[in-house]
Amino acid sequence: MALSHAQSESDSQIPCTFASRYVRTALPRYQLPNHSIPKEAAFQIINDELMLDGNPRLNLASFVTTWMEPECDKLIMASINKNYVDMDEYPVTTELQNRCVNIIAHLFNAPLNESETAVGVVTVGSSEAIMLAGLAFKRRWQNKMKAKGKPFDKPNIVTGANVQVCWEKFARYFEVELKEVKLREGYYVMDPEKAVEMADENTICVAAILGSTLNGEFEDVKLLNDLLLKKNAETGWDTPIHVDAASGGFIAPFLYPELEWDFRLPLVKSINVSGHKYGLVYAGIGWVIWRSKDDLPEELVFHINYLGADQPTFTLNFSKGSSQVIAQYYQLIRLGFQGYKCIMENCRENAEVLKTELERTGRFNIVSKDRGVPLVAFSLKDRSRHDEFEVSDYLRRFGWIVPSYTMPPDAQHVTVLRVVIREDFCRTLAERLVLDIKKVLHELDSLPSKFLVIAAGGKAAEEEAGAGDGVIRLKKREVEIQREITDAWKKFVIAHKTKGVC
Repeated sequence: MALSHAQSESDSQIPCTFASRYVRTALPRYQLPNHSIPKEAAFQIINDELMLDGNPRLNLASFVTTWMEPECDKLIMASINKNYVDMDEYPVTTELQNRCVNIIAHLFNAPLNESETAVGVVTVGSSEAIMLAGLAFKRRWQNKMKAKGKPFDKPNIVTGANVQVCWEKFARYFEVELKEVKLREGYYVMDPEKAVEMADENTICVAAILGSTLNGEFEDVKLLNDLLLKKNAETGWDTPIHVDAASGGFIAPFLYPELEWDFRLPLVKSINVSGHKYGLVYAGIGWVIWRSKDDLPEELVFHINYLGADQPTFTLNFSKGSSQVIAQYYQLIRLGFQGYKCIMENCRENAEVLKTELERTGRFNIVSKDRGVPLVAFSLKDRSRHDEFEVSDYLRRFGWIVPSYTMPPDAQHVTVLRVVIREDFCRTLAERLVLDIKKVLHELDSLPSKFLVIAAGGKAAEEEAGAGDGVIRLKKREVEIQREITDAWKKFVIAHKTKGVC
């Protein structure tokens, strides 16, 4: 009798993934499955769930690059299995990193001799870069205070209240007091004069932002440098400056070459920049550059030899993929100065188009500035019926992700929407966004307000505090809101019904 072998279902080929049992039952979400599943099914299950993510190209909240050329994509995939930290194993990748550091240092006008090598390192992003720069400032300040026989246990750093959260992380993680210059309505960046007033002998550095996250505006680093030079001369201190150029570092050299913000200013000792923002590389790469070797204390640099040759390292993490480093080098040599300049000019022009069209609606105040990161930050002129958070929420129905947020103290009463213009945001998309914003405004106008507005002296259950304009604004009860929304939608549906068959 011939013996037959019954093939198990788990070993069989899947003629159609959607007809298999693997997509008919839910996989455990927070525990390891007991059994393996075919690669086709695993791919399809994950791919289908990822479809519910937003479209990165329409994510106008992010500064991070969402498109690169196919040739660079190939380089990324070819090097995705290389660990950057194995410098002896991958010497060419290490050399490309060194080339990038020197190219960026020269772009930032580092005072280097013809044969001198720049001091800098690649990081996961600007957050790590800021941590490293901050540690260098802290150690340098501690060494100075120890040499003078003074206390060195209470360092502080002066910034504007508009800084990115990574600065707060640095201060908390590494026990440095963060002294923030408050903002005010109409002025949403650090005031250099107030920053210098707040600096004292324990200030390890003053951090200036070249491209505020809130409205894209460049802070006046030149004025800050001049004021600090004067104060240092009067006090005998040597308070330095760090420039957080995460967003603006790859913009200012191409759009505003005459602007003095970098190593041309003597007190600027280090600069960080995000390669994954306007450096035009996918997420996961940043750079920090120091003015000279003296500005990076040697005791912070570790030397290891268990991966081959002696390798100096100054990072918070260890292993890191090589692909982003290679992608950055590709962009630098592929585009060159003229290529970057052309892209940045295009972004600026598209930002201007969007700004002009928003102003034409007559509904918005523009909060962003003409000189800065190519973005448009704007707020509603009339917030009596609806606010920016509603506009942001309704835009998601069209696929757009446009953030809305309140400003930091003392401008927290100001709410804005922000659209970041990246390389892949073309003129057609800008025009389409404006059209969809108009649709959202029209729809919101047809809906009841969040607050009931009645003449003073009317009956109400609860008066909203701070009206002060002869009008009492009342918070509605939930049942009233529900009734008005239902009535509004009934009227809307009736008004848009077609005659005949619906």
